[in-house]
Amino acid sequence: MKKIAVITGGTKGIGKSCIMKFAAMDFDIITNSRDQHDLDELKHEVASTFGTTIHTLRADFSIKSDVFSFGDFVKEHVPHVNVLINNAGIFLPGQSLTENTENHELQIMVNLSAPYYLCRLLQHMIPSNGDGYIFNICSTASITPYINGGSYCISKFGLLGFTKVLRQELMEKNIAVSAVMPGPTFTHSWSGTSLPKNRFMTPSHIADAIFNAWTIRKSTVVEEMILRPILGDIT
Repeated sequence: MKKIAVITGGTKGIGKSCIMKFAAMDFDIITNSRDQHDLDELKHEVASTFGTTIHTLRADFSIKSDVFSFGDFVKEHVPHVNVLINNAGIFLPGQSLTENTENHELQIMVNLSAPYYLCRLLQHMIPSNGDGYIFNICSTASITPYINGGSYCISKFGLLGFTKVLRQELMEKNIAVSAVMPGPTFTHSWSGTSLPKNRFMTPSHIADAIFNAWTIRKSTVVEEMILRPILGDIT
């Protein structure tokens, strides 16, 4: 039976690299983005490169109803979900006591609530025979607070906590759950930086690490995956 990977926020960065990795391994793909043009380009690239099926939906995960619409979209298009990668995220700088409270609510919704709701929506589609895996893309900000990271750190701390609880809840069903905590990765959010690229990890290396965890799922779960550039964090 064809394996299915649901990867949120799939048109850029880590999400896109995960799509390319899993599509190359003959997975069918379902993803979302806020930008229809980006989705159309991604769909063409995946289909022409790998010949695999990719379903896309324009959905903004800062809007709760869009998260539920995406969950319904998944249920309509595939019979099961082998891999769920909760990748969609947003970073808005600010300090906890002075940042715009709308930025707080936005980051909590996208970074924490959306993965929570999506796991609830898709839980019965994830096989319990050792072929089901949930990856939550957290951050080193999940374990290391930093100034001007305000609600981003709060949301990522929360996502790590959710991941730990979810792992315990799904253990008896043989569904693996991993927290992936990348440090500085050269994605769109770092565009314009004056730092050399060798100070960053690449999204494809994060995708490789995630896929490697999938390959050992039958006997082993990588509970927490902390990844940093070889030269250390950027401070």
